[in-house]
Amino acid sequence: MSATGEQYVVDEHGNRVAIILPLCEYEQLQEDLHDLAVVAERREEPTVGFNEFRKRYEQ
Repeated sequence: MSATGEQYVVDEHGNRVAIILPLCEYEQLQEDLHDLAVVAERREEPTVGFNEFRKRYEQ
């Protein structure tokens, strides 16, 4: 096992074909992937300036 905890599944030729990660690392990767998908979906939305955001936040 490596320092980060992943293990590799290899084929009959010794080529890496899959990886085994600790569950907490897998869940973090899934969360990051979800966050990136949300960012991509919202890419075309209009931006809000800091002052406008501040006004909305304080209301």
